[in-house]
Amino acid sequence: MLAFASVYIIWGSTYLAIRYAVETIPPFFMAGCRFVVAGAALYMWTRARGAVRPSRRDWAGAAGIGALLLLTGNGGLCWAERRVPSGLAALLLATIPIWMVFLDSQRKGGTNLGGRVVGGMAMGVAGLVLLVGPAHLWGSSRVDLAGAGVLMLASFSWALGSVLSHKVSLPHSALLAAAMEMLAGGALLLLLGLTTGEGRQLHFSQVALRSLLGLVYLIVAGSFLGFTAYLWLLRNVPTARVSTYAFVNPAVAVFLGWALGSEAMTGRELLASATIIAGVALIITHRPVKAEIRN
Repeated sequence: MLAFASVYIIWGSTYLAIRYAVETIPPFFMAGCRFVVAGAALYMWTRARGAVRPSRRDWAGAAGIGALLLLTGNGGLCWAERRVPSGLAALLLATIPIWMVFLDSQRKGGTNLGGRVVGGMAMGVAGLVLLVGPAHLWGSSRVDLAGAGVLMLASFSWALGSVLSHKVSLPHSALLAAAMEMLAGGALLLLLGLTTGEGRQLHFSQVALRSLLGLVYLIVAGSFLGFTAYLWLLRNVPTARVSTYAFVNPAVAVFLGWALGSEAMTGRELLASATIIAGVALIITHRPVKAEIRN
């Protein structure tokens, strides 16, 4: 229950924290610092408590999952939040369960795409078209296409990493695996930031207090609590149940964006929100006819 509460509520609040953090801190550098600091602290703590030293194969698996979840998934979100409001970013990432179901259907013994699932996927796509389509469809400004496109890539990458996390070699300790993935993903984010010239954009004297507080909140709440809870749930709870956070996160993010971040929601965006979340609901509440094959 505590793990679900962390993923539901804390992760919903991190969208606004990311928006504040990237206002004066370059996005890849901010995300890299977040995960390297959190991963290093968690790694030292788990090793001090007797966790077995991970093998090279474990590090390779952690690096692969970290690249999908954090480099592309979270890094894409941080970059896009300079162009898309935090509430809409959370809504676009609510499509992660749609990708999860699609990817699971492609593997041997995976879930069959029945009428309910296909209908849910169709509703999700319709909601996306309504959200990012031309402004004259609803008389309001269009969502930034570059930001929306990167968020779709981030959504797919996060879903792929979540599905593959069951397949790669990782330490038995979920906390140690989380620490390794944060270290690897954070290092890749810092490298990406350096290669894209973020080092020249960062001026510590110009970092706003709320950006710094946003980064601290992301390290402590978003990474220590939220990310480790998510990875623990992926190991101990069916993936479909874990993905129910996609219902709650957009609602939390939109409310906080409106209440604290002065973000407005138009009628078009509200309709798109309802369509996407309804589609996700159809998918997540579907009971597969064929049981999953466990290796």
